[in-house]
Amino acid sequence: MLKYLIILLDDTSVSYCHYENRKTERRLISLDDLKAGIVFAMKQNLTVQFVYPNYELPNEYKTAIETIDHTKICPASLKEENADVLCVENLKNIDANQNEILVCKISKEELFNSYEKLIPVLENVNRLNIVISDIDKFSETDFSTYKDILGKLVEKIKKQYANGRISQINILTDRILLDRMNNCNAGAESITFAPDGKFYVCPAFYFEDGNESVGNLTEGINIKNSQLYRLEYAPLCRKCDAFQCKRCVWLNRKTTHEINTPSHEQCVTAHLERNASRELLLELQRYFPDREIEKIDYLDPFEVRDKYKN
Repeated sequence: MLKYLIILLDDTSVSYCHYENRKTERRLISLDDLKAGIVFAMKQNLTVQFVYPNYELPNEYKTAIETIDHTKICPASLKEENADVLCVENLKNIDANQNEILVCKISKEELFNSYEKLIPVLENVNRLNIVISDIDKFSETDFSTYKDILGKLVEKIKKQYANGRISQINILTDRILLDRMNNCNAGAESITFAPDGKFYVCPAFYFEDGNESVGNLTEGINIKNSQLYRLEYAPLCRKCDAFQCKRCVWLNRKTTHEINTPSHEQCVTAHLERNASRELLLELQRYFPDREIEKIDYLDPFEVRDKYKN
């Protein structure tokens, strides 16, 4: 059941997930389509998320946006006063003084070489989401490096708790609080409305190939094999307890050619995060006395797939 409508306001709208937006030419959604998309959300009782480009919108667009409750996802460089989520695409321009929800999208190389720059950020932001843009290119050596970095971040967060500072970082603290999958759920709980006036499973499907529309405002939404986007039709994921994993369906298709089957790289990184969260929880147990993360002896559920058969 759909819960969210993501409205891309321009072809240059900021990327906040694994996909790359290589479009450089501005293409602002038409005002009529924007208003129609808002009406669609109202009729379907959907929560709206507006994704902004790196320039100020015309006043009539601002007025239309304010006609519905929403979340603003903006590039940090836009300096949008009422932004709910700020996005940065490299550590070079990250501002440690920002105190909003911050999405930091970076490559594995930048994370491995410059993760220390995240430390002062954790002192100020209310929430930090780390998105690794090339997670599909992780090697076995990269897994080891990522595990070490997670361990160092665990130590930092532990010290913050001791000093009365509660930090949220998606790759470590989310799993402590979750008791079920909290994935992206594109195509199942969210749908994207693009500047061309058509619906797409998520922004990635629009930016990668504009021919992958799943409907429009006139004909409605029609996702082929829509059940495959739901968790219950994902044999490995539905029994997995790496609850913080994004379970990115676009990344699934890109790496395994199956919407409901994640790659080895996506599974292993998610389980490294899960295990680091377990270590953090053991250190912070007095803050979370009723929480528990079971110890496991694998990193990829495919390795123990026999237990997932039923």
